[in-house]
Amino acid sequence: MAAPGPSSVRRPPGPRGRFARWAMARHAPGPSTLLGQRNVYILPSAAGWMFALTLLVLLLGSINYQLNLGYLFSFALAGSALMSMHVTHANLRGVRVSVVRAADGEFHAGQPGTLSLHLQAERAARWGLLVRLDEGAVQVADLRPGVDTPLALRWTPPRRGRMRWPALHLETRYPLGLWRAWSVWRPPGELWVYPAPEQPAAPLPPAQAQAGDGTARRSRPGDEADELRAWRDGDELRRVVWRKTRGEQMVVRAAGTTPAHQRLWLDWEASAGAGDTEARLRRLCAWVLTARARELHYGLRMPGHAVAPGAGEAHARECLRLLAGWGLPEQPDHD
Repeated sequence: MAAPGPSSVRRPPGPRGRFARWAMARHAPGPSTLLGQRNVYILPSAAGWMFALTLLVLLLGSINYQLNLGYLFSFALAGSALMSMHVTHANLRGVRVSVVRAADGEFHAGQPGTLSLHLQAERAARWGLLVRLDEGAVQVADLRPGVDTPLALRWTPPRRGRMRWPALHLETRYPLGLWRAWSVWRPPGELWVYPAPEQPAAPLPPAQAQAGDGTARRSRPGDEADELRAWRDGDELRRVVWRKTRGEQMVVRAAGTTPAHQRLWLDWEASAGAGDTEARLRRLCAWVLTARARELHYGLRMPGHAVAPGAGEAHARECLRLLAGWGLPEQPDHD
């Protein structure tokens, strides 16, 4: 048996990774979580450590020179810092975070997408909450009690396939910035990340005649070669094109030469000119998106697997998920 490559060897998590796992395990399972005493953590911020050092110097100077006002000033500042610690912790405690399922959204590898959250403060207002996904951009939110506040976070998936939700980081430094209270939570469930579509998209492959349809029908004498024409006495009602009918003048489909029923197949072999495997997946993804936008009836053929022709959002999602997981392990990515 061949030795596993460097990419397949899992390194043990560092101290930050172990803490993140421990912190996320303290949240109750489910699509929402309530921040409370068990899962909100607090430490001095960089400004808080500098404030403590300044306070220590001030206290030592007061002791050295026996300054009563220096003692009063030092203890007043220390009391304010301790009170702000409780305010900072309470500003994050009691916030409920809910996820909005992204089943109808689409994420493509390397392209930014949007994940939706709802934040709600149970009793009092919350100010200056900082929310981000892993290393993403920080969003600032103020919450009113009892009101759902929607929040859209930008997320760029690093690769295609099934992936877990990125870790959600919430923190606050309100009111003085001397303390940093934070919590880490990973919403449950998985996200499908599709291949990035080829840009610009290549033309769709030609449609193929469906086997067993027989030959095309020939026109009857006296019919026009146009596909649509005006109604005539003796025409069958089933040939009336009601969408094109205006007023009393009905329009029928001419009985001229009608091609055999054709079926569009998006074939792995037809994408051979794109390049390597990932490039072919990008081309097939672009074809699926194009066929869906044009409301075509199409199927997808991959080596050893095929999706029967169909149309609609559910059919497109089935094709895109096949492309997303092609050649990847069955299990989603785990940190």
